[in-house]
Amino acid sequence: MMTEDMRLILSAVLGIAAAITLIVKARFHPFLALLCGAFLIGLLTGLPPAELAHAVEKGAGDVLGGTGLVVALGLSLGAMLQLSNGAEAVAQAGLRVSGPRAAPWMSMAVALLLGLPLFFETGLVLLLPIVAAAADGLSGGKDTSTMRLRLMLPALAGLSTLHALVPPHPGPLLAVTALHANLGLTMFYGLLVGLPTAIIAGPLLAGIIARHVHPSAPVIGKAEPLVQAPGLSASLIAVLLPVVLIALGQVKAVVPPAMAAHLGWTGLVSNPVFALVLANLAAMPLLFGRRMCAAPVQGAIWAEAMKPAGAIILAIGAGGALKQVLVTAGLADFLAHLASHGGIPAIPMAWMTAVCIRLATGSATVATITAAGIMPAVVTATGASPEWTVLAIGAGSIFFSHVNDPGFWLVRSYLGTSTPDTFRSWSAMETVVSVVALAFVLAGSYLL
Repeated sequence: MMTEDMRLILSAVLGIAAAITLIVKARFHPFLALLCGAFLIGLLTGLPPAELAHAVEKGAGDVLGGTGLVVALGLSLGAMLQLSNGAEAVAQAGLRVSGPRAAPWMSMAVALLLGLPLFFETGLVLLLPIVAAAADGLSGGKDTSTMRLRLMLPALAGLSTLHALVPPHPGPLLAVTALHANLGLTMFYGLLVGLPTAIIAGPLLAGIIARHVHPSAPVIGKAEPLVQAPGLSASLIAVLLPVVLIALGQVKAVVPPAMAAHLGWTGLVSNPVFALVLANLAAMPLLFGRRMCAAPVQGAIWAEAMKPAGAIILAIGAGGALKQVLVTAGLADFLAHLASHGGIPAIPMAWMTAVCIRLATGSATVATITAAGIMPAVVTATGASPEWTVLAIGAGSIFFSHVNDPGFWLVRSYLGTSTPDTFRSWSAMETVVSVVALAFVLAGSYLL
């Protein structure tokens, strides 16, 4: 038995190490590297070829069945907010009312608001140029780089925290599905954990980091808007609508049974895919007005959305394949046995598993997919809360961004930092978000 367990662990380590080598050294796209790692693990663990091929296909198909649609719809909503200048209307309205002392807090608040429906990369591209411009204005021409860092890091903390902890972001949403967690409760707990985490890792930490890191001029670009910027209220509706629709699904649980019988429609509108479809349809007239059906507008929206969609969807699918091979090979059962008989609690195990995959692959979403895929057996064996386990996985999935994470290089170019200073700022901030979030998750799992 021990021999089989050791073979399983060694096979997983070698397969993931092979994927890392292909990503870092050979410069392979994570899609191909993760598939190679999945097949290698299956062969090393002795899975029959037909079963291995089925596991790869099933893992990719299960993940992309709903999440691929969420990714595409989320990116299209982000493209609309960018091309209409809707995101800038929200950001500038917030930053306009704050002075230099309150600006880092307002930057975080705006990021938390805009980050609710947007993916991390989309929110980063939309928000950081606006924050940089605001920093230049608030600094009065003195020490611009320090002010820029003090505003950008809180924005990144807000975006990163939501990306890891709050559905309908792809990672948490996948983990909710895999662990059969309650979506509304996970959103509530995620916001409960995310707000203090973003405060600690954002405005408070940024003030310390800005004393030791001095960025140069950032390399940032900004797409030209297609229409005149919409009003603040229209932009806020477009941003908040998908979150409100998803939250409606929990209304039935808190109203009297007689009223709940008439709320069957909330089950449909709170589905993340349907909610994002409605949000996309509503955003077009809100953000573009009469030009919503113009060919240049429609063409630009979908061109802007689909450029990153392919790479994201392929990487997510390959992560699902890797997860399913690990499950089929028996890693989930091994971890369940370890949790129930070895004294390792489920929540720290979930966090550590996500951390290991994150450090290996560089992808927060792949880390979440893989960890969530092998944790259901552990949750069942230990009786752990699936909602808090989802958040522990999310917290682990963003631990210490480094050179194998595409986000590391994207953030580096926006901050204008050197590679060592990116480690001291962005990587340090991500690690603080991960560890602080875990601390709040552990506290919440005991208290609630």
